[in-house]
Amino acid sequence: MNQSQGQQTSEGRHEDDAVLADFLASLMDYTPTIPDELVEHYLGKSGFQCPDVRLIRLVAVATQKFIADVATDALQHCKARQSTIVKDKRDKQQKQDKRLTLTMDDLSKSLREYGVNVKHQDYFADSPSAGLDPASREE
Repeated sequence: MNQSQGQQTSEGRHEDDAVLADFLASLMDYTPTIPDELVEHYLGKSGFQCPDVRLIRLVAVATQKFIADVATDALQHCKARQSTIVKDKRDKQQKQDKRLTLTMDDLSKSLREYGVNVKHQDYFADSPSAGLDPASREE
């Protein structure tokens, strides 16, 4: 490695540091969707304590981005699923109803792409009072 390459690497590192410092400073003016207190609570539960608000907000922004990506992917799964339903049924009423119904299966498929496996149990009700507290049942 010659001296000019070392100097370019050093300059690039200083530029990266300056960009990072600017980004962290901008986090002080930004109010994320996820409150700082909520992020602090879950970071604390995982054993991470940090008094720096910028880092807390960085985690909040990353979490917000993750949730937005998962929701967008789930919406795409929902649209794909419902377009196949319309093709199968060929029902005029189905074509007029443009509302989308996001299901747990759509969300599970989206989360699986990000390495999160969600297993939900099927719910079967034998009677209208199934799943209620036994003291509140009126039988």
